[in-house]
Amino acid sequence: MNWAYTFSGFAVGMLVGVTGVGGGSLMTPLLVFMFGFKPAVAVGTDLLFAAITKTGGVWVHHNKHSSVDWKIVGWLALGSIPFALITLFTLKYLSSIGKETTGAITFTLGIALLLTAASLIVRSLLLSRSAKLNPIDDEHSTPENAGRFKHLQIPATILIGAVLGVLVTLSSVGAGALGTVALLFLYPRMTTLKIVGTDLAHAIPLTAVAGLGHLSLGNVDLVLLSSLLVGSLPGIWIGSHLSAKIPERFLRPILASILLLIGLKFVLQ
Repeated sequence: MNWAYTFSGFAVGMLVGVTGVGGGSLMTPLLVFMFGFKPAVAVGTDLLFAAITKTGGVWVHHNKHSSVDWKIVGWLALGSIPFALITLFTLKYLSSIGKETTGAITFTLGIALLLTAASLIVRSLLLSRSAKLNPIDDEHSTPENAGRFKHLQIPATILIGAVLGVLVTLSSVGAGALGTVALLFLYPRMTTLKIVGTDLAHAIPLTAVAGLGHLSLGNVDLVLLSSLLVGSLPGIWIGSHLSAKIPERFLRPILASILLLIGLKFVLQ
């Protein structure tokens, strides 16, 4: 057990609890820049870390709030899981022929962080728009949306899942922030609670498949993983309780700016 990793897990867990930003966008850069892990190991370890920590959140959303739309989870997974597997097989093939994949992972991580920074700004605008549309619990079951949903929303949801499958597998970033923004675009009248619960439920199989794939490639540090879990779980709990007391409108722009700078550093490396 490394207590420096545990403290980092606690700090990231608190930030996740306070801001709702996905842990990957915070944890992976921290592991690369502060602790000197290779990007592939940071990504692989963070994916399994995310799969474990998000499971408790889905249990609360499903059992306590009934705020998971399993149909949408299925459509997202229909795109994300196959493309995550394709990405993993591609990484394995490139490694087997001696091709270096660090550059691709680093560049994708930078792009994912830039997109996450943008999503933090866009998300508040989408939420304010959604509030004006009288949010409903099950948007796609209403007759007025049936035609639009049948012809546009299903294929668009699957496509978003495919993009997330590639992005998350290569960077461990995007399952939370980008997934939420995409669902807000596609289902503007769905309640925020259900958007968050649905995105969280989809993130579990995606990060689990991608994380286990990276484990098979040797890109997971199990000591690091266990140390992060020991710190992050209480950190998330404390951060969730502090979130009501800390003004989000100040934290999100600061966090977006930090992610923007880190993303640019990765892209320009």
